[in-house]
Amino acid sequence: MGDRLFVAVLGNRNSGKSTTWNNLFGRTVKTGKQSRSLALRPGECVEVFLVSGSFEERNLYAGDVLEDQASKIVLCSMQYTDEVAKTLNYVKEKGVDLYVQWLNPGFSDPGENWDRLGLVNRILYGSSVIAVRSGKLPPAGRVQEIREFIYGWAIYRGLVFAC
Repeated sequence: MGDRLFVAVLGNRNSGKSTTWNNLFGRTVKTGKQSRSLALRPGECVEVFLVSGSFEERNLYAGDVLEDQASKIVLCSMQYTDEVAKTLNYVKEKGVDLYVQWLNPGFSDPGENWDRLGLVNRILYGSSVIAVRSGKLPPAGRVQEIREFIYGWAIYRGLVFAC
């Protein structure tokens, strides 16, 4: 078990990754330069760093953005492309706990697209969890699942604070 958590929403372009983050925060959110508070339960928050647009879409290396980031919890979009291996390698090398919610099928996908890139085994190696959820369904259920996972991980480590 690591002392940092990387929560990723994985999917094709227009699969519902940004919709997931917007629903988690209850407003439109973008990648910032600073950590921000995330309400997990009424009156209980945790500090997170959000990367809303995937490194793959923005043609960036995860380490260049995250290396100096102090937040214990990083929320990140990941695009389902060959390039996502670089992001996964970075996360795995850092030894952080990994929770991935894969939107399969994604909101704009014609149907299921079962792991043509072979990412499931790569993700599950080490301290990791993967959940496959439909991006075609309303986001409330999958967003609540992310919120509950973060809460359990953070409360155990004393990271939840009053807000």
